Amino acid sequence: MIIGYARTSTDEQNTALQLAALKKNGCETIHEDKGISGAVRNRPVLTCCLASLKAGDTLIVWKLDRLGRSARDLLNILQDLDARGVRFISLTEAIDTQTQTGRAMLHMVALLVELERGLITERTRAGVKEAQKRGVKFGRKQKLTPVQIKHAREQIDQGQRVQDVAALLNVGRVTLYRALKAD
Repeated sequence: MIIGYARTSTDEQNTALQLAALKKNGCETIHEDKGISGAVRNRPVLTCCLASLKAGDTLIVWKLDRLGRSARDLLNILQDLDARGVRFISLTEAIDTQTQTGRAMLHMVALLVELERGLITERTRAGVKEAQKRGVKFGRKQKLTPVQIKHAREQIDQGQRVQDVAALLNVGRVTLYRALKAD
């Protein structure tokens, strides 16, 4: 069975061009997501479309970006289709996973995903180091100020129970203990 998938990112966009191309290429059934950004993880029509595919079926999209949210997402979908024996065709990029060129393109996408992942990690580490040099603190914001910690210590030294002081400061006992220890 030849199945098509079309998607528009906004309600104002029109799928007419995609639908015409899919019909022209023999799609018997066309699944259509309207007004759903590719960045959205939950695309019910796509999920239904992918679940309906069986070995020997062909999934056709007008363009690769209609299918995947990111290079990694696209690669995961394409690898799943390949493992299930489903042929994939992207009309605009002329990718067909039944041809040598199409399979090579699949591997190129995998390489680009790996490169993208490495570059993101590298940039993130560099950004964190730079921010730390500027004095930016990472992690959760402290629940207690130095004044509150000092006040808590005084209260405990005067005989107040730790649980009572913690409740007064609206924090847990363990949080108060940690703040007192760090001070």
